[in-house]
Amino acid sequence: MSHSPSRREFMGSAAVAAVPVESARPLPTVRFGNADVSRLIIGSNPLFGYSHFNRLLDQFMREWMTDDRRIQTLHNAARAGINTWQVHYHPQTVADFQRYRAEGGRMNVFLLSDFDLQKDFSLIPGVARTMKPIGIAHHGNRTDDAFRNKGMSRVQEFCQRVRDTGVMVGVSTHNPAVVDYIEDKGWDIDYYMTCLYFVSRTRDEIRVELGEAPLGEAFLERDPERMTLAIRQTRKPCLAFKLLGAGRNTSSTQAVEAAFQFAFTNIKQSDAVIVGMCPRFKDEIAENAAIVRGLCSVPT
Repeated sequence: MSHSPSRREFMGSAAVAAVPVESARPLPTVRFGNADVSRLIIGSNPLFGYSHFNRLLDQFMREWMTDDRRIQTLHNAARAGINTWQVHYHPQTVADFQRYRAEGGRMNVFLLSDFDLQKDFSLIPGVARTMKPIGIAHHGNRTDDAFRNKGMSRVQEFCQRVRDTGVMVGVSTHNPAVVDYIEDKGWDIDYYMTCLYFVSRTRDEIRVELGEAPLGEAFLERDPERMTLAIRQTRKPCLAFKLLGAGRNTSSTQAVEAAFQFAFTNIKQSDAVIVGMCPRFKDEIAENAAIVRGLCSVPT
């Protein structure tokens, strides 16, 4: 059954829209180009129903995350001190971005290529002009497919098209070997988006490693060690994501804290983390921000 916002919820949303949102207590930041980026970045998967778990959870997220709740979540993130949103390209995400800006939202944006932007590189200049992201990154699954099929020239062409716009150039991947490859080749890029779990393995690849394949995506317990090693070995800043294993590392507050602790202990001081948040059952935004404040010192 769909939920109709109460008058209090509606008025709260309207109040947020009426004034620009500023945090009185900023999170620790790292420098990306000309921007100071909070070391905790809000991701976009739960906002648009990509659970990386099953279709039922996808459907729940899409039904609960109404247009108003998505925008409210972004405003709440800004109030918690998060100053950056990582979002994939899609007509709906562009519309949300425009509404968020119209309501006074000022978070930075990292854009991830997807859908039409992934297929038609001629769209890149216009998207860079209208959204003004800090950077645009090549989609991780598409990167991993290209690497597997020896088609990295297409990824490099994408990076050059982004470079021509003047925004920062990124490559997203779930495979540490991709980072090693790009580093060895000396590509002209500015940052990586690095998934702590190698979820883009094919079923055949998993069978080679494990002797059998799981049902669904494989989240292997030592994957974070392998990716954070690649993160530390590159001098380029990295945005580490899926540190909570798409919800698999959230069985308790202690498990969430341990996942954050591992990430910040094993990435560089110049890196940040992207975390998807679906604050339906508890205030994940405030909880995550508090954990990051406890782990990282705020520059003075």
